[in-house]
Order: sequence, then structure tokens, then C-alpha cells
Amino acid sequence: MKPLQKIGEFLGLGGSRSAPPPEYTAIADGLIVTSSHAEAWFVLDSSNTDLMSEAARDAELDGANSALSRTLVGLDCHLRVLWAPLNAADYESEAAGMFTAGNWQAWAKLRVERLEQIQLPIRYLLLGVRLTDRAGQMQTAGARGAQALGVGGSSLSARDLAKLNAQARRLGRRLESSPWKARPAAVETLAWMIAREQHRSTPLPAAQSGVITGARLHTLTRGRVLPHPDHLRITDARGDVAAWTAVLHMTGFPEVTETPGPGEWLRVLSEINYVGDADEEDLDPDLDPASLIRPVSPEASVRFRVQPKREARKKVDDVRRSAKEQRRSAARASAEEPAQQIGETEVVMAGLERDMSREDVTLVEDHPRIIVTSTISLADLRARVDAVITYYGGIGIEVVPADDEMRDAWLEYQPGDQLRIPGLGHTRDVSAFSASWWWGGASVGDDRGPIAGYLTGSTSGVFRNDLTAGSARGDATTTAYIGRSGRGKTTALMASMLDAGFLGAYGLALDFKGDLGGLVSAARAYGLNSHLIQTGPAFAGVADLFALLAEEGLDVARGEVPAQLSIAIPEWLRERGAETPITRAVNEVIREGAPATWKVIENLRASEDDLARETGEALHELSQNSLGAPFMGRPTGDAPPLVPAPGLWVVQMPGLSLPMPDQPRRDWNPSQRLSVALMHSMLAYGVTTAGRRDLRGLPKIVAIPEVHVLTATREGAGFLQYIARVGRALHTSLVLDTQDPESLVKLTGVVEQLTTVAGFQLTTREQQDALAELLSLPKDDHTRALIQSIGLLPSKEIRHGHCIIRDRRFSAATVQWDIPSRELLALLDTSPKATGGAASMEKVSA
Repeated sequence: MKPLQKIGEFLGLGGSRSAPPPEYTAIADGLIVTSSHAEAWFVLDSSNTDLMSEAARDAELDGANSALSRTLVGLDCHLRVLWAPLNAADYESEAAGMFTAGNWQAWAKLRVERLEQIQLPIRYLLLGVRLTDRAGQMQTAGARGAQALGVGGSSLSARDLAKLNAQARRLGRRLESSPWKARPAAVETLAWMIAREQHRSTPLPAAQSGVITGARLHTLTRGRVLPHPDHLRITDARGDVAAWTAVLHMTGFPEVTETPGPGEWLRVLSEINYVGDADEEDLDPDLDPASLIRPVSPEASVRFRVQPKREARKKVDDVRRSAKEQRRSAARASAEEPAQQIGETEVVMAGLERDMSREDVTLVEDHPRIIVTSTISLADLRARVDAVITYYGGIGIEVVPADDEMRDAWLEYQPGDQLRIPGLGHTRDVSAFSASWWWGGASVGDDRGPIAGYLTGSTSGVFRNDLTAGSARGDATTTAYIGRSGRGKTTALMASMLDAGFLGAYGLALDFKGDLGGLVSAARAYGLNSHLIQTGPAFAGVADLFALLAEEGLDVARGEVPAQLSIAIPEWLRERGAETPITRAVNEVIREGAPATWKVIENLRASEDDLARETGEALHELSQNSLGAPFMGRPTGDAPPLVPAPGLWVVQMPGLSLPMPDQPRRDWNPSQRLSVALMHSMLAYGVTTAGRRDLRGLPKIVAIPEVHVLTATREGAGFLQYIARVGRALHTSLVLDTQDPESLVKLTGVVEQLTTVAGFQLTTREQQDALAELLSLPKDDHTRALIQSIGLLPSKEIRHGHCIIRDRRFSAATVQWDIPSRELLALLDTSPKATGGAASMEKVSA
């Protein structure tokens, strides 16, 4: 009967083609049970392979080969690659358990609206493995339409379900350690997978005791699918067409493929795009043509079976013997040489048989199908199909529609069904199959936390970034934004600070350039406690160390204030011993009560000692300066005090002129002395606030844009390394923004504590190599070219906010930071034309 069965299958008659559609008996976590058999189903994780090193890719591929060759050998498997739109509304409910400060509801809603606008498709990877045939069930053969997916009448006892569940979990434990990190699929996921093929909008049934059976299961299969020669029409409950679907066969592959590249024939599904139909008269003349390019989002269904060694060797030997007989027969029948292909087949099969014995080569038989769907029109479906065929043709893979076989092809990719078109499969070694990298792509960022942007690699998805999460998970706490000016790194920093503010953190930003005022405007627009402090007489006394260090006690200020004033005084006074009268005046002011630095200066001016009076007069004049007023000027009462409470504080200090580390102190000019003294206030405040015991439970952030201003001084470099090293213990995160990764690389204490690095465009080889080191990427031409091109559109125009992210797992991928509205972007504008966002605040508040 076997030869007759093969002939029937070849002619499209009998065999697997005539098998009835699957009848579902039950669905549970990790299980789909039909009237004929049971399958274990697992959700697979994506790996971050876009920027993975060659050695890491090889290691991961070896792990996949091992899982296929040892864990799945001899089992009938079904791989599904699915796409679904991101459910943006879920973020609102997630935000309710995450944000605590300000008008977080409006902030979360803004992000939801943005996610709905960009409509990110999310990839889902599921693997089904046939466990066992069900004994005693009644097989009913009959020609049912493709719409006849149904519910089997045979019951499933709790005992049988427990046995199947144990069997599935044993297999799952073995697959859990694979590169796919397989875990049992939730019952809701399996119900969605079954129902989605019929495009019904009815809610999914709820599981009862973790199982869906009976009438609830019947609601998943009530769709109607009408097969046509080149497509299927799927109708809704009213009988209207809900979608058009076509199934494509992958009939031909090159003999040799390369990875990364064409060999990744399953990973590249996300890279296939097409231009949808559009009426030119309705198009905006200023429309960017690139906006018309849409993703096809084709899906894949691959039924495969890794062949046991003995079975595979027998198959190879049979092919070799057949080729040998054909060669001999052709040689006897003709004086000419036999066909070259016959001889090559014999040689190749002999070599493969030898490799299987010596090098542990394993074979897999796979049947790949590509599913293309359109919810727009039949013409749109055909445009998508043409795009898929053209794309794969460009990389040497032949793809053809399953004409006149749409019914069987549609049934074949349903979970719980079987292989129906066996003649269109491929036999290849396991490495060639796993090198399709169905689980490869882009994956980077935090697992939980605020959504800050989206991935721009070979797979789409959201990018999450939580500045405060490091200490909570016992990890490093430093984040660095690195790149040339005007590429969006400071805007990304401010957006991250806003997210942290809604999380209830205290944020202090030391703004040396003076362009972070928009952070305060944006925070106030969404109800966050936020304050802007600037240098100048209007903010006199705001950085007075007596006030900043009050919680630490007067003993700390007793040592810090004289050190600060000694930095500010002219060198000739310091050489005459002015530090002694300064210390005496500080002690007297403390004894009098309510100490302040301006009182120390007044005490010196009123002294009978000539040196003290001269020192007091010099400091008094310097306190009128925009750099001197904040730390030793007499307060005007207009400036808000710095208070370590939840909220965002921006201290703007533009015009700082810090000396170089090797510049002798006697060569400092007045501006450099005051800059160092003012910096002394802010660094001392940052250190003491981070270390306060009563604030240990409060997440704290110290953000420093243009950090190269600090790295150029000994004090600044020491402060950065201290905050970075103690950040985890003190629940304090350090956030850096710099154009100079070379100087940052030299700060070992900071580099060791980096949890996230955002690398924007850089153009010089030295800076690119330094950034590559921080991103954990190889220092080679490929990485330099990547850093050179990041942040550029195909037209070579600037793409603001586009960067390479290295996360806490040392994975790297390209990411687009996304500001969710034009109004917010205007508020956060750091360009010279920025007005602080005042004109846009009404729109945001509204």
C-alpha cells in the first residue's frame, strides 16, 4: 500500500491531504489536545543577534544545534513565527502600578496614544511538539471544508491531562536551557493562536481551572474560510470579508548560504516591505516617499523533524545507491558519460555519509510555508505576495504560491493539524536549518519600566529604560549618553529624567551648558514638583554650603566652607595666610547661630585684622559675580531652596571656566577660581545627599550633561567615580552625557559601574573606538562604520534620537528614542532657537 499511497499523494488524492481537519478537545497551559493526538507548545524568546560578535553567534548556533539534535530528535515539530500589533492600552494599566508622582495618568496616556500611532508589530515565536497519539479515539475520515475546524467529542479526564502536562513539562525543562529559553505557552496564548487565523473579533474565552474545553473551545473555531485557487477569503460574523490570506511554498534554496545574510531566511521576515497602493491626487505634495513603505509582516509555519542517526544514514545511503545505479545504467546504455548531476549526487551523498559518521552531522526534514495576509483588499494581498517573492528571489530562495492547494496549505499551518503537502520539503543538516535564525533579531533594554522608544533592528519592539532600576536589582547604577552635539542625547536624557520623576525619584541635574530649562517646563506641565536654579544674583545663596549641608550637621560645614572660600580668594591672599582668618570667622558665625556664608564674609569685613578685612572685601566683591553669588551671596528670598524630596531640580551653571588638571593653582584666573568653588558646593551637596541615611529609601538621580567639563578636573573626576561606586548601596543613579568618550574610558570607577550606554553618532576614529569599547563592540571597521552612520537617514539627513544601546546584559541593538508628542519635543528643545517651551505648555496641559 505504501507505493500506492505515495502515488495518491503525488496526484493530490488520499493520504494526508484527505485527513479531516483537527478537532480540538482541550487547551491548557503548554498543551493542545485534539481528537487524534496531543501537542506540547512553548513560547520561545528572541535573541539579540543584530550586533552580536561572531564568536557569540557561533556559540548560540551550537546551542541551537544541540537542542535540535538531542532534545527534539525523532519528534514531529511545528514552528510558528507570528506577528501581532502591540496592545498599547496595556501600558496604561501597567503605569498604574509603576508611576506614583505628578499627573502620571496624562503622561501614560500620551505614550499610549503614540504607540497606537506608530503601530509596532510584535513578533511571537511558538514551537509545538507532538507528544503522543491518543488511543481509543474514533477517526472519522471525510472531506470537510477548511472552515470545518471544530471541537472533538471525546472527553479528556483529569488524569490524562495530568499525564500530558507532566510529559510536556519534562520536555520544557530540557528546552529551557536552549538559546530559545523555551517556556510553556499560556492557555490564553494558545487560544489566541487558534482563533486569530479566522479573524474574529469576539473576546477569547476564559479558562476554567486552567483549561478551555467544550462550548468555550467551540467559540475559537466558528470562523468561515473560503478557499480560492490563489488565496483564501476569511469572513466575519456578518459574512463580510475580514481578511485575504495566501500561503507560499519555499521550493528552492541555494546549495550554500551565508550568515549573517541570506542564510537567515526566517529572521529576515521582518525586513520585507512593500509600497501600498495610494491615489496620487490624495497625497500631500510634501509627503516623504519613505512614509509610503509599509511592512509586509509575513508569517512562517515550518513543520520539521530531526531524523535519528540510523534513519538519516539509511536515507543518505539509499540516495547514494540510487545515484550509483543510475550512473551505471546510463554508462551501459550510452557510450557517452552519464549526466554530471548523477555523479555529483553520488559523491555528495558519500561525503555526507562519511561526515555523519565522523563529525556528528545530523539531518532535518523541514517544510517551510510563508503566510501573507491583508485586511485591506485582495489587490493589496497580491502586492504583498509579490514583495515576498521578489525579496526572497533576491537572496536566491524560490518562493511560489500554493496555487490550487490553499485549503490543504491553510489547514497544514493550523496548530494541532499535520503535514499535508509532503512533497515540498527539504532535507538539510541541522546547522543549515538553525542558521535560519528564526529566534534572532533585536532585543535590548530593561524588562520592565517606562517605555522610552522602539527598536530599529531586524525585529521591532518597544525599548524600556528605567534609570532607577539598577540598585533595586543589586546592579550597577550608571547610565551614559555619548555622541556628538545635536544628535539628541541630551533630549533622551531629559525624557528619561521625566520618566524617573513620575516613578517618584529625586533628580538633580547639574547643567553646565544651560539648555536643560525645558526639563523643568515639561515636568511642571505634567504636575511634577520641579525647580530651576541659575547662577546670578537672583539666585544668591542657593548653593550656600551651610544650607545644603544642614542635615549633615555643622561639623561637616565647618570643614567644607573654609575650603570653598579658600578656593575663591585671590592667590596672593591665600599665600599671605588668609585661610586662618576665614576659619576663625566660620567658627564665630557658627557660635552665633543661624550660620551662612555671607555672614562669614561680613564677619571678615568687620574684623580689626587687616588681612581678615582685605579677605572679606575681596570675597564681598566676588559675591556680586554671577558665579560667586550662588554660594556666598546674601539671599534675596526669591530662589527656592534645594530640598532632597521627590521631584526634579535643574541647577544651571553656564559659563563655568574650569582649569585643566595639570594647571597650577597659582595660574588660575578669577573666573576659574569661582567656577571651582561653585562646583565644590554642588559636588559636596551631591555626595552628602546621596549618602544621607534618612534618604536611603528614596531613589535618587544625579544627572550631569556635558560631563567632560567635570572629567577635566581632579575634583570632578573623583566625584564621578565616588557616586558611581556607591550608587547601588545608596540607591543613587548617576546619569552622564558627554561628547568625549575617550576621557570617560579613563575613569575606571565609572566604566565598571555602567549599566546602560546610549551611543550616538561620532565621526573620529579615536572617539569611535572609545565608544565601541563602552558599547562592548569590537573595535573594527564595521563598528566604526556603524557609529559613523547611526543617526542618519538614507538621505543623509540627521535622524535625531537614533543610537546604539548597550544594556545591563551587555547586549547591543539600535534604538530610536521617541518623544511622544510635538508639544513635548518643543518643551525639551535644546537648540539655540528654543524658547523654553512656554508657548507650547498650554497645548500640553490641555
